[in-house]
Amino acid sequence: MRILIYSYNYHPEPIGIAPLMTELAEGLVKRGHQVRVITAMPWYPNSAIFPPYEGKLYCTETHKGVKIQRCYVRITKNRNLINRGLFELSFMVLSFFQALRGWRPDVILLTVPGLPVGIPAAVLGAIYRCPVVLNLQDILPDAAIHVGLLTNKVAIYIFTALEKFNYRIATKISVISEGFTENLIAKGVNPDKIALIPNWVDIHFIQPLPREDNQFRRDHGLEGKFVVLYAGNIALTQPLNKVIDAAGFLTHLPNVVFVIVGDEDALHPLRQRCRQKNINNVRLLTFQPREKLPEMLAAANVGLVVQKKNVISFNMPSKIQVLLASGRAILAAVPSQGTAAMAIRNSGGGMLIPPDDPRALAEAVQLLHAHPEQVDRLGERGRRHAISTYAFQGALDRYEALFEKLVQPRETLVGVQHQDKI
Repeated sequence: MRILIYSYNYHPEPIGIAPLMTELAEGLVKRGHQVRVITAMPWYPNSAIFPPYEGKLYCTETHKGVKIQRCYVRITKNRNLINRGLFELSFMVLSFFQALRGWRPDVILLTVPGLPVGIPAAVLGAIYRCPVVLNLQDILPDAAIHVGLLTNKVAIYIFTALEKFNYRIATKISVISEGFTENLIAKGVNPDKIALIPNWVDIHFIQPLPREDNQFRRDHGLEGKFVVLYAGNIALTQPLNKVIDAAGFLTHLPNVVFVIVGDEDALHPLRQRCRQKNINNVRLLTFQPREKLPEMLAAANVGLVVQKKNVISFNMPSKIQVLLASGRAILAAVPSQGTAAMAIRNSGGGMLIPPDDPRALAEAVQLLHAHPEQVDRLGERGRRHAISTYAFQGALDRYEALFEKLVQPRETLVGVQHQDKI
């Protein structure tokens, strides 16, 4: 098949949807399909276009057999409503012309966020007469409204209309959790239109490496420490300030260290909080190169997943699968009825505590610190669950089968029309 993937983010961006779409595209190429990706110049998570791509309107490159067609996006660190709108508009318009430059696809996979790109995807689907699969990584604008990121009534109306438009034009909608399915059905989407394909993890890339004989520990002075690691996006939905506060309750345990890895701009207020509270058992580090990710995860005794208590229930952090695959116990401060909590319960690889409660987090860390055998058991269960549930090849099988099912009827129809003409 010829598959066109439409995604804001792609390699070499290190976190978020980029690694997932990169693995999917490269996996499809390995199975003999042709794949081209319409994406932006790399900009995430620093909200600035990467230096090699600065000043370019368009560029096309090939990486591991995937044709990557990039366009400029108007990006700034100040993500107010106007700047967000300019970002969406720039990608929506400029990406459309890139998508016209290349072979005709058999199927289009469109990832969300964001919503406005549903418009060029719908036009392309009509031009190329091919199915459009909408891949939901988040449900917008619900999530943004729920945590207060989106409050402007006009913007809410526009994004709600775009959401309905995307669901209507999609031939099929792939979702990453049951919570997404329930949300869509409640909005009137036909259940037959929805395909559940959880996000995946490369269990051969992310695996339980040695904890003590570990370069990441040596590089950051963590030898002999009980490391509680948070690595990933730091935004409004992740209350890392509460993690700092929890660390403050554990200064009497000198070998317990909290390590937070994230974007430098997001780390700055956390450094200020540490100084204000005189907390010295927290290490704040900027993102590591992706090739060092397995070793960084292996350096942890416990991996953290944190959400605010008002996070919408269907939110499913992709770091859960990664932590499970690393063979490290998860400590999750998340809403008890949410999708994230359900995934961790099902895995048997983690411990759940109330969100936004630094003392509860500190007590849980102290408990795990006192019972290393429990920590190891949780990690082993998590790894087994990742292999059985989130292995990349299984997800790739499901996407390939979904695409083939959508493409075959159209190929049959084209063949019948060709015979009629003969």
